[in-house]
Amino acid sequence: MAISRAKKTEKVQLLAAELETSTTAIIGTFSKLTVAKDFQLRKVIREAGGKYRVVKNKLAAISGTGTQVEAALKGLKGVNSVAFTAGDPVALARVFAKWAGENAAEFHFKLGIVEGKLLSVDEVKALATMPGKDELFSKLLFLINAPAQRLVTVLNATGRDLAVVLGQGVEKEKFAGAA
Repeated sequence: MAISRAKKTEKVQLLAAELETSTTAIIGTFSKLTVAKDFQLRKVIREAGGKYRVVKNKLAAISGTGTQVEAALKGLKGVNSVAFTAGDPVALARVFAKWAGENAAEFHFKLGIVEGKLLSVDEVKALATMPGKDELFSKLLFLINAPAQRLVTVLNATGRDLAVVLGQGVEKEKFAGAA
């Protein structure tokens, strides 16, 4: 059934508004996807902070114009869906790749885009195995904090070592005055 021009315009505006703030998009294709599995996929992506839409190729290309995910939405062919987020790209890729791996017969990745850089299927899968932003931040803070901790340990060691040497000298009566 054909969609009216007004309905197409409405869909384009809705998708454009959602894509405007998105920095990451993962494009995939599916076949024989049941309603239950589609619902499960949408739930998993929503929990990761993303959104999922099955898109018409020409409407997606028009909607993506002027956004950071524009390059990924140009020239799509076949049945396509897009998962997108303005949040952590690793979290979205991780849950999407896990679900796609469990449902490999029904779903396949086509490409991805992160902050304007196009990713191949292998790069999307590699993105899914990377640590998330929170984990990277904690590792970075550890690396920043480690030299300061080592410096304090070394500074404390000098005083501690001096106290140990003096304590041993007192025990062995090395500091007894000449009588």
